[in-house]
Amino acid sequence: MYKGELDKHIQNSSISNSFVFFGESSFLIDSYTKKLSTIEDSSSITFYYDEYDFKSAKAHLSQASLFGGVNVLVVKSEKKVPKKELDDLIDLCEKNQENLFIYAYYGSDHKTYAKAFSKKSTMSVRFFNPSHHEAINIISEVVQEKNVNMDKYSIAHLLNIHNGDVALAYNEIEKFRVYDKVITTKDIEHLVSGLAEISMDDFIKKILSKKDFTQDLNNILDHGEDEIRVATALTAYLTQLYMFNIYIRVNGAPNALEILGYPAPKFVVDEKAALSLKFKPNTYYKLHELLLDAELKMKSSGVDKGAILLSTLIRVQKLL
Repeated sequence: MYKGELDKHIQNSSISNSFVFFGESSFLIDSYTKKLSTIEDSSSITFYYDEYDFKSAKAHLSQASLFGGVNVLVVKSEKKVPKKELDDLIDLCEKNQENLFIYAYYGSDHKTYAKAFSKKSTMSVRFFNPSHHEAINIISEVVQEKNVNMDKYSIAHLLNIHNGDVALAYNEIEKFRVYDKVITTKDIEHLVSGLAEISMDDFIKKILSKKDFTQDLNNILDHGEDEIRVATALTAYLTQLYMFNIYIRVNGAPNALEILGYPAPKFVVDEKAALSLKFKPNTYYKLHELLLDAELKMKSSGVDKGAILLSTLIRVQKLL
């Protein structure tokens, strides 16, 4: 099923006590996991990624609740939990309605879970990235919950600044809670450092694609970014690409959790994986050497940091 069907079940109090959440939107997976697993007086345990242990998970659902309430088990993982183990945990929920199990899967294999539990009462839900209209409604609910005075026009502006990223917009709402006034688009412009205005990632990708970047560089520097920060951001980006490159050459496919330490959207992983393989290990070495040398030069007193940065970025493109 999809988000809309789950919402109807929640409204009608007809939800199951076991769930498998998966799909493109990590934000929605997180949100619904938190919403459904937050139960007063419950005995709750959450396994994050590599912490998952089937025996411990099964034991938790098999025991009587310490507080006489619901036993809540949440498993968050980018790796697939074996189907047999999921079936056993779900069976424990079907035998005991005082159990609640949520498997939040952040991996990219969306086909496996679409119909894997059709014969059980488990609700298997795929979350797509919200449309612009859905994103506005989601942030509108957050604004109401946190008592922030914002209209939908301002919310749409906030989302546009963050290129429609609901998670980033959600995090910004906390900044507005301290203001006892209507939050206008001007307030948002002043308080929010967005992705759409100046996207360092887009700027770096333009450099690595050997496209003209001078206008973007001037824009970034005009908005107060420091030349050394630009160089270190490019170094960090290249380091991440090199990690992808090494991991893929050793294992055959990328795994964001093991490379980055957190689950990333599939399109981000696919994009970085493809880009990482365009450059040879020796090229990464030369690029890092060049950038580190430039950073040291820019930290010297009395130098033209802008000229050093521009020269360095041009040399970066020549090495690619």
